[in-house]
Amino acid sequence: MTTQPTLGEVFHAGERALQAEDGVREQLAMVGTRVIRDHMPQQHRDFFAQLPLLVLGSVDAQGQPWASVLAGAPGFVQAPDARTLRVGALPAANDPLAAALSTGAPLGVLGIELPTRRRNRMNGTVSARDAAGFTIDVQQSFGNCPRYIQARAPTAVPARQPAATERLARLDDEAHRLIAGADTFFIATAHPAAGHGTARDEGVDVSHRGGAPGFVLPLGEGELAVPDFDGNRFFNTLGNLLLQPAAGLLFIDFESGDLLHVQVRGHIETDGAVRARMPPVERWLRFEVTGALRRRAALPLRWGPAALSPYLP
Repeated sequence: MTTQPTLGEVFHAGERALQAEDGVREQLAMVGTRVIRDHMPQQHRDFFAQLPLLVLGSVDAQGQPWASVLAGAPGFVQAPDARTLRVGALPAANDPLAAALSTGAPLGVLGIELPTRRRNRMNGTVSARDAAGFTIDVQQSFGNCPRYIQARAPTAVPARQPAATERLARLDDEAHRLIAGADTFFIATAHPAAGHGTARDEGVDVSHRGGAPGFVLPLGEGELAVPDFDGNRFFNTLGNLLLQPAAGLLFIDFESGDLLHVQVRGHIETDGAVRARMPPVERWLRFEVTGALRRRAALPLRWGPAALSPYLP
């Protein structure tokens, strides 16, 4: 038997503050507990089982969120019941996720199927880890709309031994080129109590961001800006940033399988002079880069050309 979480367990203070600012607080108070469940419906369970990749958000011992991705043959992710997700893969030792898979650790999960533009979110905690993978207990499960996802088809390639991690104190020219041409990235954020709190909303979240190539704008040395396009107005990502500015970005080179993990401090841009330099979007996120990791050919998938979302402004 499943139960619906109470309102206080669905949206935390940061999310509620932004919902109130947008005038949708009362609306989401009525629908939140219906669309954000403490279990996975059968449709979501079936969806995860057909994916060749899974995006995960974690937090390290210093409280830094990281976005990571695991890949495998469809079926490597299974939901044996509505409250459990089993991942039949482990991260490489040089993946920030590797150190975060201890029992009780919070994780954000994004199942995304790029060819069909489908995605579902799940947040939970690690309940077990073994030599073949790990298990997550579900705390929050909800769907996301397909807007802003660029469709592209994957092809599996043989996995390689992981190359040495390249640690960057700042973004180099190669990283800037990848970001400048990106139409997709993923962002991990966390509530300040992630890993220490007990409420369902005090965890880690990982989300997709998409736009036309070049939608991530350089603002100067070590700073990036990203438009926050209109969405479900849950404000999961922005609500976390309001309370805890540390975040982790993940950029994928879809041709080579290279992964670029970027540590940032993010906030909602309110400076009128800065916003005057940007296209007119309701909100912009501004990121101060504090470091990065490059992992070459870490993703054993290669992707065809992207069909851009018809919803892009």
